[in-house]
Amino acid sequence: MIRWCGAGLAWIGRNGTAALAVSIFIGMALPALSAYLRPYLTVAVFSLLTLAFLRVDTFAIRMRLRRPGLLIAALLWMMLGAPLLTWLLIDLSGLQALGPDVMLALFIATAAPPVMAAPAFIYLLGLDGTLSLALSVAALIITPLTAPFIGELILGPALPLSVGGLAVQLSLLLAGAFAVSIAFRKLAGEERLARSSHHISGLNVLLLLVFAIAAMDGVAASFADKPLFTLGLTALTFCLALVQIALSLLLFSPATREDAYAIAHTCGTRNMGLMVAAFGGTLPEFTWLWFAVGQFPIYILPLFLKPFVRVFCRLNVKTVT
Repeated sequence: MIRWCGAGLAWIGRNGTAALAVSIFIGMALPALSAYLRPYLTVAVFSLLTLAFLRVDTFAIRMRLRRPGLLIAALLWMMLGAPLLTWLLIDLSGLQALGPDVMLALFIATAAPPVMAAPAFIYLLGLDGTLSLALSVAALIITPLTAPFIGELILGPALPLSVGGLAVQLSLLLAGAFAVSIAFRKLAGEERLARSSHHISGLNVLLLLVFAIAAMDGVAASFADKPLFTLGLTALTFCLALVQIALSLLLFSPATREDAYAIAHTCGTRNMGLMVAAFGGTLPEFTWLWFAVGQFPIYILPLFLKPFVRVFCRLNVKTVT
């Protein structure tokens, strides 16, 4: 039985790319299960973070750190520049009038670090994901410092947690996941972990499925009750992701095209689930719906943007599968 389960996990890991894209639609198709799993979203996020730290390629990160200039610039733009630009646009346009729920949605969509699956998406597009990996890890580490600062600017007293409380919650999530990953690494050993890479990938896909189902709570009902509103909100999440990608691409155009796109795509895939977990999984209805439909661009854009990446990065078509 254990051997069969291991073989099943390995198979899922080898075929996980398609499963990731399908998982959000499974969540919509199972609304009752979504409502049941929603309280476990924080557990799913913590488990995903643990696996992400467990799979980190330290050698690839060390190689990138030999020339840290581009990495530091990308990190500053992603975790400070883009959120501060959002705050400036909110302040100049008077978007505060839309209410704190909308401001909270914009906060989690621009101040969160990238999803830890971002490097996998970059590899899927036929590019080198090491820069995305280093950037994702660095962004996670500094999130407890940058997110509370941005939250105070955008939300002020409407921030669901105090600045200190948000910093503590994020720190506990990240430090706890890192500590558990270190314990697993010591118990299993590097050689066994290397042999089990497909099993870990399979477990990661299963956890992402749980996360997606939990995140989709209420989305099917919203599409049924308010189809135009929900479709419009979904379109806005795509627009925000594409704007972040386009601005990042423009800003880092002096770098190589592969590096510029890796940074841009990583910036456009924000780990809103981490912010939701820091708030204890409790959000206002509008903000939760934004978070839920915001998963669509994360998992779907890599498929839509393949033709652009081929042309922009001048890839041989055979490189991208």
